[in-house]
Amino acid sequence: MGECGRPSARRDSAIPAVTWAVGLGAWLVLVGTGVVLLWSEKTTSGAAALAPERWPRDSALTPEQERATIVMLAHPHCPCTRASLGELASLMALAGTRASAHVLFLAPGDTGEGWEQTELWRTAAAIPGVAVHADRGGREAARFGAATSGQALVYDSAGRLRFRGGITDARGHYGDSVGKGRIVALLGGSADALGVAPVFGCALDEPPAERRR
Repeated sequence: MGECGRPSARRDSAIPAVTWAVGLGAWLVLVGTGVVLLWSEKTTSGAAALAPERWPRDSALTPEQERATIVMLAHPHCPCTRASLGELASLMALAGTRASAHVLFLAPGDTGEGWEQTELWRTAAAIPGVAVHADRGGREAARFGAATSGQALVYDSAGRLRFRGGITDARGHYGDSVGKGRIVALLGGSADALGVAPVFGCALDEPPAERRR
């Protein structure tokens, strides 16, 4: 004890140190929890497509007769889909003349003209071999059984489903993935069974933060 019964300076200085340590520990816990939650969201796959085994007859799209046809269903305001389009560009470069592709961007009936023509639309339109379409009212997504943005489907020249899934390994992830690898194997003639991979993206029927205009 110091004079007049007051605690010593050493004890006084220990109190802020303890407070600082407790605060640091709490901060580390919060940061760690945030990282875990973020990673969990990035690696949680969306609903898989219930795609028809044959090209849907009522589709407005026409499948290729001499090569494979890739169909991707996308939400024009889904940030995760930017990576899916990046991997589609890489895939089309590898495919060469062995495949063509269609990207269908959701355009709900209650949105204004051009709502779907975002940066993602322009990115897709710039990929060689890709045709871009507005999917009014989500009719084509329903025909192909798609529920998640970034869903890719591959049909062969006979109109048979050969692959369904995503071409990224997580939301917003660039680089090689299980899905892209299986499509490359399919186009190269080394895959016999139906290829399946998880798809990562926003739900097509639940628009992300962007407000409809």
